Amino acid sequence: MTPSVRATLADLGTEHSDLLVIGGGITGAGIARDAALRGFRVALAEARDFGSGTSSRSSRLIHGGLRYLEHGHVHLVLEALRERAVLRRLAPHLVQPLSFVLPFFQSDRVPGWKARLGLTLYDFLAGWGNVRRHQTLGKRALLELEPLLREPGLTGGAVYYDAQCDDARLTLAVVRAAAEAGARVANYTRVTSLLFEGDRVVGARLRDELSGTEAEHRCRLVVNASGPWGDVIRRLEDPAAAPLLRLTKGSHLMVPQARIGNRHAIIFTSPLDRRVMFILPWEQWTYIGTTDTDDAGDPDAVSADQSDLIYLLRSANSIYPGARLTEDDVVASWAGLRPLLAADPHSSPAQIPREHRIVKGSRGMLTIAGGKLTTFRVMARDLVDRAARELGAHRADGRALSRSRPLPGGEAAVTETFRPQGLELGLSDSTVSHLLKRYGGETPALFALCRQRAELRRPLHPDHPSIAAQVIFARQREFACTEDDVLVRRIHLSTETRDHGAAARETVSTLLAEALDARSG
Repeated sequence: MTPSVRATLADLGTEHSDLLVIGGGITGAGIARDAALRGFRVALAEARDFGSGTSSRSSRLIHGGLRYLEHGHVHLVLEALRERAVLRRLAPHLVQPLSFVLPFFQSDRVPGWKARLGLTLYDFLAGWGNVRRHQTLGKRALLELEPLLREPGLTGGAVYYDAQCDDARLTLAVVRAAAEAGARVANYTRVTSLLFEGDRVVGARLRDELSGTEAEHRCRLVVNASGPWGDVIRRLEDPAAAPLLRLTKGSHLMVPQARIGNRHAIIFTSPLDRRVMFILPWEQWTYIGTTDTDDAGDPDAVSADQSDLIYLLRSANSIYPGARLTEDDVVASWAGLRPLLAADPHSSPAQIPREHRIVKGSRGMLTIAGGKLTTFRVMARDLVDRAARELGAHRADGRALSRSRPLPGGEAAVTETFRPQGLELGLSDSTVSHLLKRYGGETPALFALCRQRAELRRPLHPDHPSIAAQVIFARQREFACTEDDVLVRRIHLSTETRDHGAAARETVSTLLAEALDARSG
């Protein structure tokens, strides 16, 4: 396993590529991986950290989208369920099965019989990749599973299965896989303008956000995969370009699991606006989401505001009335912008299909918009297929590699055999579980760091199972450049501790500087 090296502007300024991919979220990362696996020369430029936008601010679900069946989007559900099976195989440590309880109430917009029919179709569409068939339960059986659910109006329910993921680490794994396949990847590298020759885009001017230096990178094709910033990048090519996106905000909040008392993931309809929502477990925490409201603000400044928190708390309290959650219970919150395709402006955001679209700009740039986390590999495949046609490149189809080559950490489907190694080092059982879930087959590399330096076994935070070795690993293998890269996206201390990781910040800063000095030396 070789260290992950961030491409410098000197590298990108002297090397030409076939594809320059703008945007290091899950879509851009997937495109870079797919294209590199097919033998294209690829450069990936992300203005901030990899996955720092929508790709680390989602509901953390890899799912078919049961609610999409109500709107007749059967093809989208089928596609997503197939991808769920693929991702469980490529990254079993990051994409794990999750059981959902769907309660039926007399007042539900969708009657119980229709919900049961939808679940049967959901299982059928999943086919061989199904996690497990759903079960229909009566009221008493459902309350045995979730005793704190609201009882008045409850008629029964069902249990069905989808998958949960660590969205930030999944995005990072795809970036790393792209780099391992030969792509040159650079976070904190902003595209400030595009380069033109005649009527064609031939590259971009880049600025290193950490050093302030600039360089030009030339390529045969520019790909705009910048998510919510898609229209901003399109206007660099054509200032008069009509908007392609309709941005909607999805907010989430996290509370201690003990405060709400859910035992499973819960899918329900908010009585406030009849939207489908989730209450989801995350170790000792529970997070609640999501909102779906139009947002025309700055994508760099999106956050969950007080109205979002009140909406989420009231909705959760409606189904768990004994919780009586207030804003004081909120440990953390996050929000991201969905880059949905602009459709009928009078339609509600929930009715907009999560399909994707590829658009060729007036001067040759390809933009991909729409889609969802679960189907990022399909989006990447379609974009690289189109890019190959644009370039007149006759390359072997890389789809089989994209579908079969594990992501970093996904090589070992069963990682429990690593547990004794961690316990022998004196690490707690909770710390070993924490490492296995986040690093999978790469966990022994963390243990190796602990063997080399005993001080790297120490906890990073008094209220969290993470250890110092993870910071060194983040710097050496995971492109971490700043404290927030570690606290927010590599280890999630910002959302999994009440002080948002403050107690670990100084240690993280020291270890990052040490790792940087070691690499420079």
